[in-house]
Amino acid sequence: MSENNVFTVDPWKLREVAFDIDVLPQAETLFALANGHIGMRGTLDEGEPHGLPGSYLNSVYEKRPLPHAEAAYGNPESSQTVINVTDGKLFRLLVEDEPFDIRYGELLEHERELDFRDGVLRRNVMWRSPAGQTVRVHSERIVSLTQRSIAAIKYEVEAVDKELRIVVQSELVANEQMPGESKDPRTAAVLHKPLVAEDQSCTGTFVSLTHTTRESGLRVSAAMDHSIEGPSATLVSSDVNHDTGRVTITTVLQPGERLQVLKFLGYGWSSARSLPALRDQVAAALTMAKHTGWTNLLEEQANYLRDYWDNSDVVIDGDAELQQAIRLGLFHIMQCTARAERRAIPAKGLSGPGYDGHAFWDMETFLLQVLTYTHPAAAADTLRWRHSILPMARERAQQLGFKGALFPWRTIAGEECSGYWPAGTAAFHIDADIADAVIRYLDVTQDEQFERSIGLELLVETARFWRSVGQFDLTGKFRIDGVTGPDEYSSIADNNVYTNLMAQRNLWAAADVAAKHNDHAQAMGVSNEDIAAWRSAADAMYVPFDEARGIHPQSENFTNHEVWDFANTPDEKYPLLLHYPYLDLYRKQVVKQADLVLAMQMRPDVFSDEQMRKNFEYYEAITVRDSSLSACTQAVMAAWCGHLDLAYDYLGESALVDLHDLAGNTRDGLHMASLAGSWAILTIGFGGMVLSDGVLTFKPRLPHDLNRVGFNVNMRGRLLRVEITKETVTYRNESAEPIEIGHYDELVTLECGNPVTRKLPVLPSLPRPRQPERKEPVVRSSRPQSYSDVVGDAASK
Repeated sequence: MSENNVFTVDPWKLREVAFDIDVLPQAETLFALANGHIGMRGTLDEGEPHGLPGSYLNSVYEKRPLPHAEAAYGNPESSQTVINVTDGKLFRLLVEDEPFDIRYGELLEHERELDFRDGVLRRNVMWRSPAGQTVRVHSERIVSLTQRSIAAIKYEVEAVDKELRIVVQSELVANEQMPGESKDPRTAAVLHKPLVAEDQSCTGTFVSLTHTTRESGLRVSAAMDHSIEGPSATLVSSDVNHDTGRVTITTVLQPGERLQVLKFLGYGWSSARSLPALRDQVAAALTMAKHTGWTNLLEEQANYLRDYWDNSDVVIDGDAELQQAIRLGLFHIMQCTARAERRAIPAKGLSGPGYDGHAFWDMETFLLQVLTYTHPAAAADTLRWRHSILPMARERAQQLGFKGALFPWRTIAGEECSGYWPAGTAAFHIDADIADAVIRYLDVTQDEQFERSIGLELLVETARFWRSVGQFDLTGKFRIDGVTGPDEYSSIADNNVYTNLMAQRNLWAAADVAAKHNDHAQAMGVSNEDIAAWRSAADAMYVPFDEARGIHPQSENFTNHEVWDFANTPDEKYPLLLHYPYLDLYRKQVVKQADLVLAMQMRPDVFSDEQMRKNFEYYEAITVRDSSLSACTQAVMAAWCGHLDLAYDYLGESALVDLHDLAGNTRDGLHMASLAGSWAILTIGFGGMVLSDGVLTFKPRLPHDLNRVGFNVNMRGRLLRVEITKETVTYRNESAEPIEIGHYDELVTLECGNPVTRKLPVLPSLPRPRQPERKEPVVRSSRPQSYSDVVGDAASK
């Protein structure tokens, strides 16, 4: 956890009010700007000091060899790593003859602010050089949400108390020097000079650089142009070489006089377009942005965000820090999807190179859950990307001896990039997670055209895979053996409950959609016998149950394993994967992240209330949360099981994972799934929101410390606003067409302009379940926190 005090609490802003070089890498991630196509880390304008420089284009990567200790059939031979493309954020400033560098001289003022309502990163600095020259620097930076290829920066320099000679160098730099390699497997590989120069030019204040990646063969073009306002004697020149383009502005400023440089940046990439075509495309986008002008770009940005927040905002009354964290998370979710346009959403978004920029199942299970209910068009675009890589998924399934399609555990362009088979490729549940996202999208939107053109094929090919990977046993049960579920501390297990239940839903949905669109399905080679086989397998799906303990084992025989020795595992040995061999982890009852507990959230129709409670309490005691994906799921189920204050504690852990750097690796990028999971805690957990048989049902309840939670969801084209207080819930339909929802066991029809308010039931107080020793969530609730305190308090009553 970060112990700094540089960030203030504000419901609509992230403000850094002091400079701390130790916090700089984390701040670069938190202040990252993106639009789904372009991503820029929040590095200082001058480039140095920095923690991790980074400018990214979605799906621009380089190939690298993927070594294996021994050759084995089916192992991926190469991986894909996101690269730092041409950096256009840079301004070098010389004051008299000294470089502006806040590590030297005296930093008199330093403040940065990111406003979630206008999408502008602002910075104010006052600096006195070692020679006593004082300047003010003000900058504003945006990545446009309306003009996909564009970013822009306003950079102003002011002389404070004496005449100063000033030189500003505005730069484009490719192949920046990067920090050294880390031993942490969650970080990215460091590639040396991945870009090969192809074309460069400069004319006046316009500079263009075009490169190709050495191995993946992707062409990247970046260009910049400027508008400059300063004293009449200001001189401007430009130069360019293979990896650097520069516009140099030289002037003399009197006290109180300013030099203003507006920098417009254009980015594009392609695997197919010619050099002239791509270069000209970027130049044209840049011309359009310059014609739009700085003021109008800001206005477009604010208008876009006004509409976004009207549909997506979440309001929390009772915890100002969490209010800020939730909005920060929603802002970054918007940033990594706004103009992604049929590209993947990496696990770190476009905020850093963690996990090599790969997309995982996090995308469908956590991020698309938010997007489907708040921005369904973005969810559809992401699923269209999955559909676009179906040919590679079919090829992968065939390579491994299966039918249908097996989607990659981790990828950028569609090929499998997981170098460790047990924790990666064997996690077949990725297919069911994609199918689940399709099912949810169709339930929420009733998008018939998408169902026929995209959804049907995704559901069919994943159903074919499940039917080929599973088998009927002698008792008639359908088994899926030898898989890895969400918990990567248990590998190659038989009948993982999460996997089996999600595959079951996948099979049923594929059968239903194929029968509904029979002509389209037949064109794909689907027969009536196939549909019947999918239903038969789903109906007979084996779900293990431990009768002696009265719980569901995570996988068959899991509860017979030895329990991990938590008492003798010191704090510094977490996360376990960095300090213990997987062989030891696989043999023990220790859970990295919610697995069976996630199955209950995703398939609540299968479990009784009593089973949910017993399962939850059992797995609480052995889950160490070495993954940031876990706390949000544990929070949802804690809320459903009546442990509302424990859910509130987990909400803090999930929402503040990056603001407090709880995982110690925010420098590598945001934990996008955890931020999305925080939304799920408030809506699915405290809102009790479940979509079943086409009806959105709510069972609201609030923890002790929250007075009010309000959120918005889109359902069947209607905007629904939900406001929960301690004693009541109010539902508002903001759309013209009525909608039927569920409130506990009551069906309610909502008409536009006629809000409906219902009282909330009083829930019983329950003893707080145990967690592994020293792995309790950070205390947030003001209620008693220890198990003994709660039990003692209950007993005294």
